[in-house]
Amino acid sequence: MSLRLLYLIFLRLVGLVVLLGRSSASKDVELLVLRHEVAVLRRGNPKPRLDWADRAVFAVLVRRLPKRLRLHRLVTPGTILRWHRRLVAAKWTYPHRVGRPPVDEAIAGLVERMATENHGWGYKRIQGELFKLGYRVGASTIRRVLKRARISPVPVRRTDTTWRQFLRTQASTMLACDFFHVDCAVTLKRIYVFFVLEVGSRYVRVLGTTTNPDGEWTTQQIRNLVMDLDDRIDDFRFLIRDRAGQFSASFDAVLADVGIETVKIPPRCPRANCYAERFVLTVRTELTDRMLILGERHLRAVLAEYVRHYNGRRPHRSRELRPPRPTHPVADLNSHRIKRQRLLGGLINEYERAA
Repeated sequence: MSLRLLYLIFLRLVGLVVLLGRSSASKDVELLVLRHEVAVLRRGNPKPRLDWADRAVFAVLVRRLPKRLRLHRLVTPGTILRWHRRLVAAKWTYPHRVGRPPVDEAIAGLVERMATENHGWGYKRIQGELFKLGYRVGASTIRRVLKRARISPVPVRRTDTTWRQFLRTQASTMLACDFFHVDCAVTLKRIYVFFVLEVGSRYVRVLGTTTNPDGEWTTQQIRNLVMDLDDRIDDFRFLIRDRAGQFSASFDAVLADVGIETVKIPPRCPRANCYAERFVLTVRTELTDRMLILGERHLRAVLAEYVRHYNGRRPHRSRELRPPRPTHPVADLNSHRIKRQRLLGGLINEYERAA
């Protein structure tokens, strides 16, 4: 024990001599390092963690310590070098890395849209469609995009036709016809309006107006329709009508000669001819119930202007808010002034950007 005590006393005396030989600046640096180490150790739970400020302090002060004291610090020279390598790696990052460039989000969205809207299209089919649009995308890239979007390949993907798609396809080959009446304001004469609606596009044709809609008159109007359709007559397979007496056998015969089958709705079931009935409600709500009709000539003029608005400008919910056959000009976004055009004396308004 006495030898150990003498050895410790000797070490302390030697350390005191060495300490007396050091400069005051070196002593102050060592005190700062020790104090900061104590502060770091107090924060540690269970292991001390250094933030960027601690690393900056140690990196500056440790260099001013004697070499012998640097070996017993929390931060070693290896730690300083490791920090330096991290800084260099963080700075020298190159934007062009090795590998394939990322797929543009617009192209990826178009690939997903094509796969969703066309259940039977595979990778090559989508690739060919993109090529027609000016995009060169590999089949493996398309596969990766669809896999990321969780869209299965064609053999696994649901390829059965949906009811919505099936009904829309059938509607494109159908016509619907009906009558509605308007009572004149002065003579109280009842005028009948005969119209035909293309179910797929909602395009409406007013075939004629009369006070006596007999079978001969109705047959002549359907002959006029067949002549107006001309080459488009082959696009239609069915015409839906009710069981009114105006539709005679000759009416059905004219349609049968051009390959259109007449479908009669059940008795007292107007909903079976719902598309035509919906147009009747629309024209009554927007036109005939809001103005006085003076006569047949006045009615024809009013209906002609309304039908132009209905087919060319009026948005339809069943067509994603598009008219059946749009006639409005392409919107010029550079023009901020909106112009209103009044129809039927202001009963209906149309809006477009002023040139």
